[in-house]
Amino acid sequence: MSQSFNLPRRRWGKSELSIPVVPFGTQGFGNHFGPVSDDEACGLIRFAVDIGVNHFDTALCYGDSQRKLGVALKRGVIQREEVIISARVCGERRYEWDRLDYSQHSDIDYSADYAIANAEKQLELLGIDYFDALSIHDPRDINPTLEKDGTLSGLLKLKDRGLTRNLGYAMNPHTFHLKVIETGELDVLLTFNDFNLFGQTATEQVIPAAAERDIGVLNGWSIKRGLLTGIDLSDKDPNNEEVKRATQMRQWCLEREVSLLAVALQFCMRDQRVHGNPIGSLNRQQLESNVRAVSDPLPGEVIDDFLQQEF
Repeated sequence: MSQSFNLPRRRWGKSELSIPVVPFGTQGFGNHFGPVSDDEACGLIRFAVDIGVNHFDTALCYGDSQRKLGVALKRGVIQREEVIISARVCGERRYEWDRLDYSQHSDIDYSADYAIANAEKQLELLGIDYFDALSIHDPRDINPTLEKDGTLSGLLKLKDRGLTRNLGYAMNPHTFHLKVIETGELDVLLTFNDFNLFGQTATEQVIPAAAERDIGVLNGWSIKRGLLTGIDLSDKDPNNEEVKRATQMRQWCLEREVSLLAVALQFCMRDQRVHGNPIGSLNRQQLESNVRAVSDPLPGEVIDDFLQQEF
């Protein structure tokens, strides 16, 4: 690992995996936020591993990213044993779900058989024999996933076969989280858009419940899809309340020569029950900025002072 970074790592709950506090969300090089060639992706993936970001959180619905991660593995740019790969099973049969109008589309399959076929397709695409963790991705309804022959049943069968070493859910509704935690089957869990500088509803019940069962927690949207990185938001809708708040936060940080990105990530890191904050990076510059933001600790009073403000 480069000596210029001191990237913290945490035990990811009962999985016993040691992960960087900023896993690589592979949607970053999936062409959703700008074109990334295979060669560029391979270079970015190798660089990530070299600086300690060796956990890749991926899914078929993350654009073209999973195929590119597979290219890096097949070319020998990275070795399977030096990386952690967590993936998702998307119940939607169409994987371009981010552009999908759910009100007009109902082609969803929560069966165990589909979950198994979906996971096997991903393993083939990646060219690997197992996932370190496999989660059910953002289900519209939690109950069908828990039925006798539902999605969770499929993941349990995959775990029995050694095709995934850990299993979990990746979603937002807290009622869903609490219901699946009670099954006792989860090793890991991802929650998103509910633990960042804009709000922390996940800390009310979900994170405590996960910690009680030693479930590994990933926290998505810690930087609110880029709003909390400190970039200039003057091209965004000025009437949007989150844009307004983020702009005020940015100005406060600029006046004190403090990185808003560092404040946003280190605020999340304060909670030891949250193990990783996956972030997608489009290029090396973004990735290095994310790693530096968690490698150089801010004085505690900076975050305390920030939290006293009314943004």
